[in-house]
Amino acid sequence: MLTMHSDSEEVAMRENKRRERQDGPSRHDIHDIEALENPETDIGLCGWLLVGLSLLLMVATLPLSIWMCIKIVKEYERAIIFRLGRILRGGAKGPGLFFILPCTDSFINVDMRTITFDIPPQEVLTKDSVTVSVDGVVYYRVQNATLAVANITNADAATRLLAQTTLRNVLGTKNLAEILSDREEIAHSMQSTLDDATDDWGIKVERVEIKDVKLPLQLQRAMAAEAEATREARAKVIAAEGEMNASRALKEASLVIAESPSALQLRYLQTLNTIAAEKNSTIIFPLPLEMMQGFIKG
Repeated sequence: MLTMHSDSEEVAMRENKRRERQDGPSRHDIHDIEALENPETDIGLCGWLLVGLSLLLMVATLPLSIWMCIKIVKEYERAIIFRLGRILRGGAKGPGLFFILPCTDSFINVDMRTITFDIPPQEVLTKDSVTVSVDGVVYYRVQNATLAVANITNADAATRLLAQTTLRNVLGTKNLAEILSDREEIAHSMQSTLDDATDDWGIKVERVEIKDVKLPLQLQRAMAAEAEATREARAKVIAAEGEMNASRALKEASLVIAESPSALQLRYLQTLNTIAAEKNSTIIFPLPLEMMQGFIKG
């Protein structure tokens, strides 16, 4: 009971965090961004001197320097500007035009589009000690360009490695039947785990899908034999039920025929009509003994 209660509390906390991220940046995120975006006054006296020299150089080389100072960012990109190694106040720039100083400023472009990658097949030992190979696909995008640049070296590679380990960890707590039947639940659990882990990197995991579950060849044969035996047993039960129903119907028919002797004669004629339709050369017609009794007495 304690374990179930703790699991429900953990799921509720994840849902609350997810709702907060969907509503907008939290105070914690805003504080982290503000801490990364150091004010220009922090560059010091020497830094200001370098910025002034850069401005003088730009003015002295006009209009040639204008081509080095004006940059263009596409609609799906954002630019993080570093001035003397510090992130410039104002956060990511773009889309459109933005201005940088030569010699003191540098920038990094961040793609904000949804990125898709395949999780390589992972050999996983399930809870019931069965080895399976499972692969999947992950859809994610950069939600905060500043955090994606400042908090991690390579957000894409880190997300790929984390997806592989998460897949192995989640499947290790499931048995084979759950993996084969509850793919949506497993994918949702992976998405929640990845989304929580990559939140500090400015990454939003939008979707996770389980592509294929490969079983060992011997296990496939065993499961096929088990399914075939189950179907054969079910077919025998259905055939036995049919025989039982047929015998009951025949018993009721015999009782009806026994009440009327002419009904048996009509049944003989119907049988004769059925045999004659098949174009047989020899027809055996049963003659009731009651019809011959008159001749015998005579």
